[in-house]
Amino acid sequence: MFQPIVKKSELISDLTNLYGSKITTADVKGYCASHGYKYYTITRYLKDFKVTRGKWNLKVTAKKVAQIEKSFEAPAALPSTQQTLIPTKDDTFVQFGSFQDVKKIIQSRLFYPTFITGLSGNGKTFSVEQACASLKRELIRVNITIETDEDDLIGGFRLLNGQTVWHNGPIIEALERGSILLLDEIDLASNKILCLQSILEGKGVFLKKIGRYVKPAPGFNVIATANTKGKGSEDGRFIGTNVLNEAFLERFPVTFEQAYPSVKTEFKILQGLAATLNIKDDEFCQRLVDWGDIIRKTFYDGGIEEIISTRRLVHIIRAYAIFKNKAKAIEVCVNRFDDETKQAFMELYDKVDADVEFTTPVDETPKV
Repeated sequence: MFQPIVKKSELISDLTNLYGSKITTADVKGYCASHGYKYYTITRYLKDFKVTRGKWNLKVTAKKVAQIEKSFEAPAALPSTQQTLIPTKDDTFVQFGSFQDVKKIIQSRLFYPTFITGLSGNGKTFSVEQACASLKRELIRVNITIETDEDDLIGGFRLLNGQTVWHNGPIIEALERGSILLLDEIDLASNKILCLQSILEGKGVFLKKIGRYVKPAPGFNVIATANTKGKGSEDGRFIGTNVLNEAFLERFPVTFEQAYPSVKTEFKILQGLAATLNIKDDEFCQRLVDWGDIIRKTFYDGGIEEIISTRRLVHIIRAYAIFKNKAKAIEVCVNRFDDETKQAFMELYDKVDADVEFTTPVDETPKV
């Protein structure tokens, strides 16, 4: 057992008087030589003051250092271990497209970055959320924009109660928790997204600002969604999408192309939602689905420049639950399109349901 040969307080006082509060190996060896102590013995007294190899700060104990390091951890409304990040299961969800494949990847708990591409409003993000919900897996979703940078993703220093502290970004949270990381609308990103290169290789990330390496916990995986394949939008439909770095895209082993659901599946989606809203009108649901199908076929044939998404049909059902008027529900939900497109949409709806009377006659172009 270690037997003290000098009082710790006296040793600290002597060293401070001789060399100041910050001492080095040379200082300690000089003190040992002049007092007849062994270097190993004295350094055992100083273990609580060690800053790094060969350096001690006699005013800062190891306990204090630990407290300082702890201040670099991300402050949160709740400690991460107390939060549940498992998505809520939606009883109206209907499986289609790449859902089962994505679910198998998540269920495997293997690190296998996955890219999902498809037109807007066809359930890419919702499918990932519901796959995680069914498997009771935590999901951290990050909505990407052209402004998203390393500080947003990895983390950075924040001002908290007058002090600058380190705050973990969503990427670090997902890495440490072994969660599924969903990078939504990844094709809106700039080259700043390249800070994720090592993470997409499954190697974790080094936080150079605080000198800490974060390894991915078991189960961690990355899923990205996009309206394009990372090559930009050739037809200009998705303004703001960018051409992503080829090396970045190459780090996604698989890409799933998500199409809109079939007529039968889409009817189930609308029917299930309508039931939760106390709407008992399967005929209206079917006509909306048939209308959406006609519009998409016309779009693919080049007849119109816009498309009705499954999300837009869902909006119409919700609007019908609010306004109790089919024509108004459709009109307010297609008002976001230009007048020519809106008119074309209403004309096409008239072909599947002539009984609905719109405020703006389908054979008249609205006056500007």
